[in-house]
Amino acid sequence: MRICIVKLSAMGDIIHAMVALEFIKKHIPFSQIDWIVESGFKGVLENNPHIDNILSVNLKSIKKNKLEIFTQYKLLKTYSKNNYDIIIDAQGLLKSAIVSRIIGANTIAGFDKNSIRESVASLFYNKKIHIAYKENAIDRNMAVICQSLNIKYTKNDILQKEKFLFFSQSEQKNTEPYIVLVVGASKENKVYPKEKFAAIVNKLERKTVVVWGNEEEHKTATWIAQNSDCAFVAPKGNLDALKSIIANAKMVIGGDTGPTHMAWALNIPSITIFGNTPEYRNTYATNINKVIKSSSKVDPLKLDSSDFSIRDIEVNEITQCISQHQLLNY
Repeated sequence: MRICIVKLSAMGDIIHAMVALEFIKKHIPFSQIDWIVESGFKGVLENNPHIDNILSVNLKSIKKNKLEIFTQYKLLKTYSKNNYDIIIDAQGLLKSAIVSRIIGANTIAGFDKNSIRESVASLFYNKKIHIAYKENAIDRNMAVICQSLNIKYTKNDILQKEKFLFFSQSEQKNTEPYIVLVVGASKENKVYPKEKFAAIVNKLERKTVVVWGNEEEHKTATWIAQNSDCAFVAPKGNLDALKSIIANAKMVIGGDTGPTHMAWALNIPSITIFGNTPEYRNTYATNINKVIKSSSKVDPLKLDSSDFSIRDIEVNEITQCISQHQLLNY
């Protein structure tokens, strides 16, 4: 069976969908699984043994140059020659639905019109899955992918998942245990204050590696390292290196963003800090993966861009959570 999953972006959303891969291979062991993804996020998927082909696109280039639409269309038409049995649009956006239709298959599956924000996308599917938009993102991805393939599973199956991020390099030469801080996010109101991050490091008194993805985040990481006794700035690297750093950590602390969600994918203890985004929807709490949410109420259908309540979460809430759940076992 030739299966194509369309999940273009962003990092956290891709990770939330990847959990379904092991279920596909378990129930349809001889299937071919290809994945359509924006080129900037290709590294998240790389080295996964359950993915046969990672097929990248650059739809974002169209915003800068309208003529790029022809280049991307031709690229998608080459992917259509793969003769898929089913294409599953796990994104649920108009652009991902159009991508699915251009590539083409006898069955194009996706969310029904009542399960997504851009309801027009459902017109492109001939197999439609219903699960409310407000439901947990991991449950939603599992539903649209697994139900499209008639795969049965339980919540307990998800909780007992195997790790599903893989990397090619093993650059962790220093075996000294460490914690990871994820200090950046896609939006400013998802970022926890650097002063409070530094206070966490000083309270825990454990070696801490601060990861970063751009120059602004590098400045934040440097400030934390300069204002705490145990923090070090991670070297510049790619997504392969980031997966390696997270996989070898004892615990990860960060906001609602891709690198923090990597901890869940790799079965590493974590605390995800939420402000203006819904904790019940954007992650899966487990015995080792905990969440701390600010007091603000969140509507997942209309996020409040003026909500900076993540800044109000006290350092003690985080350190007490670590202690209460014994997340640091060394």
